[in-house]
Amino acid sequence: MLLREPVRLTGCGRTDAGVHAREFYAHFECAGDLKYEERHNLVYKLNSFLDSDIVIYDIFKVKPKVHARFSVISRTYQYTLTRHKDPFKVGYSYYFYGNLDVEMMNLGASFLCDVSDFTSFSKVSTDTKTNICSVTRATWEQAGDELVFTVTANRFLRNMVRAIVGTLLELGTGKITFDEFREVVAGKNRSDAGESVPAAGLFLVSVEYPPGLFMEH
Repeated sequence: MLLREPVRLTGCGRTDAGVHAREFYAHFECAGDLKYEERHNLVYKLNSFLDSDIVIYDIFKVKPKVHARFSVISRTYQYTLTRHKDPFKVGYSYYFYGNLDVEMMNLGASFLCDVSDFTSFSKVSTDTKTNICSVTRATWEQAGDELVFTVTANRFLRNMVRAIVGTLLELGTGKITFDEFREVVAGKNRSDAGESVPAAGLFLVSVEYPPGLFMEH
């Protein structure tokens, strides 16, 4: 053991299998006061034996009682669709063929900012006590051959983003109307919403904490 003591690591949240993270925080407690050089060396040693698909960028001190998961005030996810088949994007995007009404999809996305109960987009039979979430941003943006959905909320339910994207795609392809989309949300029935899109296109891109929690090196 590098720290010569048992270490329990707590992450800032859970995601579905196959989902990626560009930014992710975790916390642990240790008996010693790790100096900057010790933390720098620990980062190097941990990265030397971790799998190639994960990297630690930094270890830093936080104030007492800061919790990687419960101190979070918002998270931002992005889901990427690629409109042209590209072997270099396999595993990191969802190839979608067909016409899409992006303006209609953005109309549906903006409606989510007025929604509080996201039961329609939640995986069933979870241990979640409430399906109430506050979405502050939901938008589709074109980026070259890619169409990127960005959503920010104070919390997310299991499978929520993938279910939302799948339902917005039904709206964008004309399978449902905007009024029907609103009925899906109001119905609070997962089976009425669209199919979940593949996990590979989903990224956790930002985790926000209140200011003043992180201590200087």
